Amino acid sequence: MAELSETYACAPSTERGRGILISGDPKTNSIVYTNGRSVIIRRLDAPLEASIYGEHAYQATVARFSPNGEWIASADLSGTVRIWGRHGDRVLKNEFRVLSGRIDDLQWSPDGLRIVASGDGKGKSFVRAFMWDSGTNVGEFDGHSRRVLSCAFKPTRPFRIVTCGEDFLVNFYEGPPFKFKLSQREHSNFVNCARFSPDGTKFISVSSDKKGIIYDAKTGEKIGELSMEDGHKGSIYAVSWSTDSKKVLTVSADKTAKIWEIMENGNGKVKTTLACPGSGGLDDMLVGCLWQNDHLVTVSLGGMINIYSATDPDKTPISFSGHMKSITALACTLQSGEKAILSSSYDGVIIRWIQGIGYGGRLARKDNTQIKCFAAVEEELVTSGFDNKIWRIPLNGDQCGNAEPVDVGSQPKDLNLAVQTPELALVSTDSEIIMLRGLQVVSTIKLGYSATASTISPDGSEAIVGGQDGKLHIYSIDGDSLKEEAVLEKHRGSITVIRYSPDASMFASADANREAVVWDHVSREVKLKNMLYHTARINCLAWSPDSHLIATGSLDTCVIIYEVDKPASSRITIKGAHLGGVYGLTFSNENSVVSAGEDACVRVWRLVQ
Repeated sequence: MAELSETYACAPSTERGRGILISGDPKTNSIVYTNGRSVIIRRLDAPLEASIYGEHAYQATVARFSPNGEWIASADLSGTVRIWGRHGDRVLKNEFRVLSGRIDDLQWSPDGLRIVASGDGKGKSFVRAFMWDSGTNVGEFDGHSRRVLSCAFKPTRPFRIVTCGEDFLVNFYEGPPFKFKLSQREHSNFVNCARFSPDGTKFISVSSDKKGIIYDAKTGEKIGELSMEDGHKGSIYAVSWSTDSKKVLTVSADKTAKIWEIMENGNGKVKTTLACPGSGGLDDMLVGCLWQNDHLVTVSLGGMINIYSATDPDKTPISFSGHMKSITALACTLQSGEKAILSSSYDGVIIRWIQGIGYGGRLARKDNTQIKCFAAVEEELVTSGFDNKIWRIPLNGDQCGNAEPVDVGSQPKDLNLAVQTPELALVSTDSEIIMLRGLQVVSTIKLGYSATASTISPDGSEAIVGGQDGKLHIYSIDGDSLKEEAVLEKHRGSITVIRYSPDASMFASADANREAVVWDHVSREVKLKNMLYHTARINCLAWSPDSHLIATGSLDTCVIIYEVDKPASSRITIKGAHLGGVYGLTFSNENSVVSAGEDACVRVWRLVQ
């Protein structure tokens, strides 16, 4: 039996030049955002408590809590809105195809009965308001000619809706049923976000022309603007009101967040500028914000979430992040005496996680190339990307030293370290295997077959290479030379992964035809067979530290854990471990399996006997 003990959630997916609209539930202090096809709910005061919904068929773009906090409406690229229960089995209440293109923003009415959604569509349909239970239209929304980036529902009666978008317009509608009342042309660039104040007296729109304009919520007339003095120097992407409706928080591409005081006459002046931690690179541009209770939340382009205190904004913010793209590799290492989980994603980000704490910082590399293969020992990382180079990166806590590359001539397929002598590395490319000592290529062997996976024994005395033909070729390593000793045949598909057990008494291999096999190291006989319980290609496998358990992760989203001394049928299966497939597995101790996958999340599973 395996139970989920921790989830290290992904960061919100962001896009250059666009804001992201995160939303919150003040009662439970939670926020909700999207990444890929997942919708993530997180508690601000307990970032490890994350729950993830993955039922969208297309990439999710925006999600909102209902006013009572019991339901969530989430929308995706195809223009579909799903309304589902937040607790328990996440029951699907309704699914509506609202627009013909992507939905950029949606809002609930304060009574929770209507939803307005805006985005991209064909013809003139960029906005729609509908009843949450039946999907019937509640109004006509004319007046926009291009994509509508944001919409807002007035939180008090009489109801009003305001929309804004890429045609520089802010449109005001009265209802229900809603009909066009007036259009404001105060902005000279994309209008990124519009929000009503919680007391329902005003609304504000912010734009890429660096301006913020405040309007009367009943009539839609302009009453003031945010002062340009000490204002933002870049596009303003998002805005959020304080609960007392007297202040707003804005974030901008100039890498700052500002708190503005909205005065009685409707104008706003800067009260505080929040300096955001970071190196000041592109990734520190701020694209999303939320003012919730005493928390000020900002989201940067690189996916970093900073939480400030509204009562003491000068206090150092709490920062946490996660991966934004699919995780391709996972390793568990000892760093200065404590266990750390390292995960690397396709875009070259390496993140350190600490069990029980969660986010432990990004490993900042000088050279941020993409990562395909990745191996780690206590003081060193070895990575390879798509540029034929192997990088050895010295590790010092969460800092990386100066990396040294070595060119191996073609793209590495697999990369392994001899654990007891980590300067020895084995690299397999499509047609050869290369042995490295430090940064020195000491041996290269041309293969007569196409290699797909490889491994090296912990003491560095033996190597195994798996081929596309499903055969395992065993090589002995003598000094710097490799000699083929045996060929093992059992697999019916191309080999995807091979790993030695930590005590080197066994090794395991898995193939694209969903089968895994455990072999005895000395006799080279099959030790555990019939491991055929996945329904798709096996991507990764891992041994427990005591060599007693073996876990396999597959494209079918499942993780299966076998005991070596028991038949394969007495297995533990974790179904739906990661949306889109499992790509990384490791054990952090005898009873904890860590998995990672295409949903950019890392999960820790506790095995209960």
